[in-house]
Amino acid sequence: MDTAPAAVRPPQAAPTERPPVRAWLQPILIALVVVSAFISCYVGLARAPQPHRLPVAVVGSHLSAQIQQALGDSIDVHSAPSVAAADQALRHRDVAGVLVPEGAGDLYLEVAGANGPSTTGAVKSLISAYGHGAGSTVTVKDVVPLTQYDSRGFAAFYVAFGVTLSGFALAQSILGLSQLLHLRHRFTVMAGFAVIAGVVAATLAGPVLGAVPAPFPLLAVTLALLAAAAAFTTKLLGTYFGPVGVPLATLLLLTIGNATSGATIGEDLLPGVAHSVSGILPPGAAVRAITNLSYFDGAHTLVPLLCLAAWAVCSALLVWGRSTYRATQSRQA
Repeated sequence: MDTAPAAVRPPQAAPTERPPVRAWLQPILIALVVVSAFISCYVGLARAPQPHRLPVAVVGSHLSAQIQQALGDSIDVHSAPSVAAADQALRHRDVAGVLVPEGAGDLYLEVAGANGPSTTGAVKSLISAYGHGAGSTVTVKDVVPLTQYDSRGFAAFYVAFGVTLSGFALAQSILGLSQLLHLRHRFTVMAGFAVIAGVVAATLAGPVLGAVPAPFPLLAVTLALLAAAAAFTTKLLGTYFGPVGVPLATLLLLTIGNATSGATIGEDLLPGVAHSVSGILPPGAAVRAITNLSYFDGAHTLVPLLCLAAWAVCSALLVWGRSTYRATQSRQA
């Protein structure tokens, strides 16, 4: 059977005008900012972490005064009335260590390895330095150890990073579908994905790999809120700032948020500004919730969960408000 020859498209003429400098300079500058911020945050914060007001419960007023005087601002002494009260504070993550005087001037130190190696190491180092200067022997015991399959304490960081990345990637794709999907459909996709991502991530990190011993339903809710926060925040920045919005989300969530989350470097070892934003950004809030649910009986978990929900809901409302405003303006035009 004869077939008609395919139509041949005429070659498109090359642009005759020289592209503006901004067309090629902007992406280069954005990429340089991203790589500079990534290296500065991850390498800069890890190069020389210093404890600042690291909370430690000390039993005995005399020993409390000595410790505070000797270690200064590097430690925040919580004077405990009894060993039981100090131990409870450690197990509810109110302090990072418990120091108890023993006979013959020796010291007994309890730590929670679940706080992470940097925080635990800092507590041991500070108290050991004090003990060496005072001529005391320090006995250390880890009373809240990490699970067998997370011996370095990085599981919460990796899980939070992966879920944040997935929400970011989804929103980036959704931004390109703005002309094809109605806003309610885009919201439905992001909300549905957040639920699925939370369940999948919780299943892998918990029952399958055994690296995160948090109760499964609460872990799934936490990770779903994190995925929603990342997706809707990226959508918000892309909606309001256009092409620059995605790099801004990269800086806020994947770079600053994860670097200051307190998982690889304990929150009490972060410098002032990083410490201030640590628990406010979604990755840091999620890491706190995951750790508290896994090792500290869920203590202090409500605030991180509310923080994640606030990021998701507020971002969604701002995107919806902008869309409604534009639709109203179009009808009035």
